[in-house]
Amino acid sequence: MSEHDIVDTAVSAGTFKTLVAAVTAADLAGALKGPGPFTVFAPSDEAFAKLPAGTVESLVEPGNKAKLSAILTYHVVAGSVMAKDLSDGATPATLNGETLHIDLKHGVKINDANVTTADIACSNGVIHVIDSVLMPKG
Repeated sequence: MSEHDIVDTAVSAGTFKTLVAAVTAADLAGALKGPGPFTVFAPSDEAFAKLPAGTVESLVEPGNKAKLSAILTYHVVAGSVMAKDLSDGATPATLNGETLHIDLKHGVKINDANVTTADIACSNGVIHVIDSVLMPKG
C-alpha cells in the first residue's frame, strides 16, 4: 500500500499532467484526496492528446466546470477494485451515476479504452491507466 493518495500518485507519475489539471479545474482534487476508497480509470496524457484539438482547453474553462466534472467522475468507481476483481461483462456504476462496461476477452477494456497499467495502489484506492478518455452518454 502506498502512502500517497490518488492525486499525489498521479502527480508524481508525471504522465497524468492533463488529468491532474482537469481534476484541479473541476475542484475534484479534494474529493480524490479524501478517504475513499476509489478506483480511478486514469487516462494518460497520451489519451487526452487523442481528443479533438481544443477539447481539453475548452473543458477546463470555468463555464464548462459541470461538464468537466461529469466526464471526470465517469472515470471513478467507489471502492478499491483491483484487476483480479474485475469480471467480464460487469457494469460498475461510476460516481457520476452512469455505468462502465468491462470487457476481459482481449486484455482489459473499460468501454472502448484499454487498461495499459493496472493496480497502482494508493493510500485511498487504486489507479488503472487507460489509453482513451471515457465520455459519458449524458
